[in-house]
Amino acid sequence: MIRKRLVLLLCLAALAVLAPRAHAGDALLVSAAASLSAAFKEIGSAFAAANPGVEVSFNFAASGALLQQIERGAPVDVFASADQETMDRAQERGLIVAGSRRDFTANRLVLVVPAASALGLKTPADLARPEVRRIAIGNPALVPAGRYARDALGPALAQTLAPRFVHAESVRQALQYASLGEVDAAFVYASDAAGAADKVRVVATLQTPRPIAYPAAVVAASGRQALARRFVDFLAGPQARSALERHGFGG
Repeated sequence: MIRKRLVLLLCLAALAVLAPRAHAGDALLVSAAASLSAAFKEIGSAFAAANPGVEVSFNFAASGALLQQIERGAPVDVFASADQETMDRAQERGLIVAGSRRDFTANRLVLVVPAASALGLKTPADLARPEVRRIAIGNPALVPAGRYARDALGPALAQTLAPRFVHAESVRQALQYASLGEVDAAFVYASDAAGAADKVRVVATLQTPRPIAYPAAVVAASGRQALARRFVDFLAGPQARSALERHGFGG
């Protein structure tokens, strides 16, 4: 009887030790484009509710910066980019699992001005007027929104406006500059503008040479690839789509 009780106690002790490890194994780290911040926090909560015991945490930044972090060994499970180009580079370098990549939403690029602006800007061409001095744009080297804006403006207008550009480290920073009135205008996504409607006004929607599609994929170095794939699949489901639409995504 004593021996049975001792075995039972040892089993319970082993379970107590193993339980935290199992829970830790259900922690998922998602690196996502800055423009996805609000929507993904909601989606992460929904995914955790649908998968008891799973904890989802996020790292939000410019897509190019996130790719650099993954290349340097950041312990990321899912990568969600704001453009195809950055995900293409991740795929070419073997940083994502083959076949796990999928597009899950779309967006539009807009020109915004501070809510109190009296400049009367209506088109991107108006940015060349002398009274427009500072224009926030994501750094094209790292921020997809910056590349989309540069391409939408065309070489001639982009070159004319270049001396007035204030390069932001992410599209969210470009939005912040406009929200605080620190610039005369900014290029951001429609989803960003929708979340700051009391601080900025949309004056134009730009036609981009390529559609703005957001891909997500499982990171090849992830130790939780099955769970990561489940999250990527969840992004295409009705709960995630509904959350993205509420936050201004969908093209």
